[in-house]
Amino acid sequence: MAEDGTIDYSVHEAWNEATNVYLLVILVSFGLLIYARKNKRKIMRIFSVPPATETLPGNNFYDNIQKVRLRQQLEMYYISRKYDQQQNQSSADSTQLLME
Repeated sequence: MAEDGTIDYSVHEAWNEATNVYLLVILVSFGLLIYARKNKRKIMRIFSVPPATETLPGNNFYDNIQKVRLRQQLEMYYISRKYDQQQNQSSADSTQLLME
């Protein structure tokens, strides 16, 4: 109440505007909730992980590394076998020299 005995309606008007805004927010929230339930797949598509086509380069990278490692292992095996054969031939040559 004001000093002259009249009621100040500005508080009531502000309260009414605030409640109108709250009611509007609640109605919009319910509308969005109903929309989300009906269109769940569309919304999930937005937040989902990209398709598997983009993950293939990562897999190809690891596959390529495994192939390179396998190739290196085969090359090292080939070199070691070649070295072993050379060692066997040199030891055979030395035994022949000893026999003569």
